[in-house]
Formats: sequence, structure tokens, C-alpha cells
Amino acid sequence: MEMNRVVVDLSAISHNVFEIRRLIGPNCLLMAVVKSDGYGHGAAAIAKTSIKSGADWLGVSEPQEGEALRRAGLNSPILVFGLVPPQEAERIIECGLRQTVTDMGTLRALNEEAHRQGKRAYVHLKIDTGMGRIGLRPEQVIPFILEAENLGNIVLEGMYSHLASADTENDEYTLRQIRVFNGLLAELRLRGKLIKISHLANSAATLQYPQAFYDLVRPGIMLYGLYPEVERSRSINLRPAMSLWSRVSHIKTVPPGTSIGYERRFIAPKATKVATIPLGYGNGYSRLFSNRGRVRIRGQIAPIIGNVCMNAFMVDVSAIDGIQAWDEVEIFGPQMPIHDVARTKGTIVQEIVSILGRINPRYYVGGS
Repeated sequence: MEMNRVVVDLSAISHNVFEIRRLIGPNCLLMAVVKSDGYGHGAAAIAKTSIKSGADWLGVSEPQEGEALRRAGLNSPILVFGLVPPQEAERIIECGLRQTVTDMGTLRALNEEAHRQGKRAYVHLKIDTGMGRIGLRPEQVIPFILEAENLGNIVLEGMYSHLASADTENDEYTLRQIRVFNGLLAELRLRGKLIKISHLANSAATLQYPQAFYDLVRPGIMLYGLYPEVERSRSINLRPAMSLWSRVSHIKTVPPGTSIGYERRFIAPKATKVATIPLGYGNGYSRLFSNRGRVRIRGQIAPIIGNVCMNAFMVDVSAIDGIQAWDEVEIFGPQMPIHDVARTKGTIVQEIVSILGRINPRYYVGGS
């Protein structure tokens, strides 16, 4: 009997891809972002399901992730978002990955390695239009492209940027980023330099900034059935793919005045029935849920009492009739929305699924 388990519904992934495709239309490429092990859902399984369901491209953070997808039998175009040192050129060319570039050193290394292997290196130029993370400043783009054109084995296939605050509707900063990106594309066209694939839209922009679709969209969290912000307008119907379950491992009733857990942060005000759940921060369940989180057992809410331990936390089950050891515990899922769980911790759903999904045993349902 598995005490903690993550369940991933692949039919939900298929549904979400269909919904995204319906939103963006048939003429826009769809990239399934499967970085960080598919946001904790399992990159290979999510990638295969996404491509089968209508996605065209895959997006990863680093070459190792792309290499793993190739080994898993994925032949679709894969873009590496993260920057890499020149030493990664051999892996990138061998695996046929598209690489994000912002510096000539890496570009020259890719060019030399592509020449050595008798191939072409396909790259996407990253522009910093306002995210402030990585990318060339707009004024650096034209000189960079002019220099890149001298490298015979380089194909500048794409150009992209990333939106910093697309969660907000009619956000002036987002609109300014779009204008900067449009200005660059217009300048390139005037110079006769056409970029085959331009892309800008993350999940939030895919939902509410259609002017940012361009040639390709890059949905991340919405692929997994979760909205970038729970408060935002939900223009399509998404189905969460992940749920997390545990079990009750121990039950006891303690008298008034009994302290529960490290640092004695909960003192029972009356006789209290306490259940122990074998999930803790060592399993990715944050200590920030101490005295704040809630779970569901036998269809009823049980509040966490005391500090979350490394591999356990305790809940008050005084109000749950018939509770027994080994009863199933819903951490998040159909009756415990993950957005509520994330809000309790003061974080975003991306963090919850990425951590808990990667650490705990994972099972798939709904696959063909």
C-alpha cells in the first residue's frame, strides 16, 4: 500500500490541449511546455500525450531535459529556454534541439559543432522586452543578427520574449512589451530579415492577449489544467490533471492541554482526536502549512494542528465520524482545489505541483 501518491490524469492533459487549440485556432503553432519534469507531472508522459492531442512543439529548460525526451521517443521540435555554456553544443546538435541564444560565444560553438556533425544549428533569439531575466536588449538585436548571418551553419529560426505581468487584463506594461516586440519585427521586415517563428504568449497571455499569439504560443501551467491566477477571467474550460493523496497512519485522542508537534505550537483546548498523516516537508509538503493547512478525510475537512514535520503532520479529526487508520486523505484534488492550497501557503500553483509531483510516487490514469 502506497502511503503517498500523486495521480496524473492524462485524459485531462488531452482535454486541455484541445481547449487551447480551439482558442488559438489552426494557424498558430502550439508548444507544450514540459520543463521541470512537466511541472512535476512527468515530462515524457505529458509530452507524448500533448503531441498526440494536437501540440506541435515542446519546451524545456535545459538540454538534459530535451535529451531525455529524445530518448523517450519524442521527435517533435524541442526548444531549450535556458542559456547554455558552449560545452553543451555537442549535446544540442546531436539531439536536434532548438537552442535559445543571446551571446555570440555560444552561437559560434553551435556553428562549429553543427559543421563538425554535418548538420545545421537551429536557434531562437531571446529578447528582453521587460522581464529583466535573460535576453538581448532591443537595441542589440539588429547588430547580433547581422553578426550571426556570417555563421554558415546557423539557422535563426525564431525570436521570442517573455511577458512579465500578463496575468493582469489590459496591463499597460504588458501592452508596452508587445509594442516593443512588434517594433523589432517591423524593423527586421524593413531590412528584409524575416523570422520564421515569432512567439511571446505564455499561459496568461494565451488566455487574454490574442494580439500576442504571433506564430506560436507557449502554454505552461494551463496545459496542466490550472489557471495562472485563480481570480482571473477563465475564458476556457480546463481540467486539473494532478491530485495528491495520502493515508491516515495513526489515530489517538488526547486530553486538554496536550501539545502537538515540534515547538508545541498547538495546545489542545479540549479532548481532541488527532490523526497523523505520513507526509511532510521531506516529501515536499511545506512547513508553511503548519497550523494553517487543511485536508479532506471521508469527505470532511480536517485542519492541520501543530508544525509540519519532515515526514508527517497531524490533523484534528474530532468531527469525522468513523475515521480509521489507513483511510485515504485528499491533500489536493477534486474536492480540495489546489488554488486554495496554494493560497494557504501564500504561493502559486506552479510551485505546489512542481515540488510535490517530482518527489512523491506518481501514477497515471486516463491514458490510451
